[in-house]
Amino acid sequence: MSLQSALAQTRHPAFREGLADLIGPALGIAAWGLVTGVAMVKSGMSVWLALVMSIAVYAGSAQLSVIPLLAVGAPLWVVWLTATCVNLRFVIFSSLWRSYFQSQPLGRRLAIGYFSGDVIFVAFMKRFPRVEPDPDQVPYFWGAASLNWLAWQIPSIAGILLANEVPLSWGLGFAGVLALLGVLLSLLVDRATWVATGVAASAAVAAYALPLKLNILVAIAAAIAAGLAMESAQRHARQQALRQRAAGEDGA
Repeated sequence: MSLQSALAQTRHPAFREGLADLIGPALGIAAWGLVTGVAMVKSGMSVWLALVMSIAVYAGSAQLSVIPLLAVGAPLWVVWLTATCVNLRFVIFSSLWRSYFQSQPLGRRLAIGYFSGDVIFVAFMKRFPRVEPDPDQVPYFWGAASLNWLAWQIPSIAGILLANEVPLSWGLGFAGVLALLGVLLSLLVDRATWVATGVAASAAVAAYALPLKLNILVAIAAAIAAGLAMESAQRHARQQALRQRAAGEDGA
């Protein structure tokens, strides 16, 4: 995207709408980023490596998931598998966003993939529930994505640089859990997500005794299975309702 094109996006009214819709969630994301930055350095990661991870990976849930594994010296395959499983949801996000952005150039689509996030996805789908061309879609995305990126990176980098000055007695770990819960609750938009979240929490607690934090993988697998089962049941119910309606119309 050229500089002139980027400046044009920022002047679009939809860009400001994207910014406005992310102001509330940005507070939780900022707290989450700060905690993650501190946690990366406290786990033994060098400052420079933590900075590279924050900017290059830009995936808070994946970073928080692998930090304990790196700290206990888990095998690399466990680290990679955990990060992959945690980020599988972005495959679903991308498949849905493809309908909106497939006309964009490849470079711009790659940039959209990097800057995408859970809260951005929810806000975007609420704003544009119907898949149809709309000149507001791209500037809206960049407005939301810009604020989301800054809300994460600035506190995360601050946490990395100041980690050795932050005592553990401040209880940032608990603050991070609260921030993460705030972001999570904003993503629970239907029955399927509530069920998947409940199943994941139950599975994580039940498998807590597993070594190498493998209860995280168990929770992810259980959530995916529950979500797919709920989606299949809902689709079957809709098809059954359509068949019954069609049968009723034929009988009339």
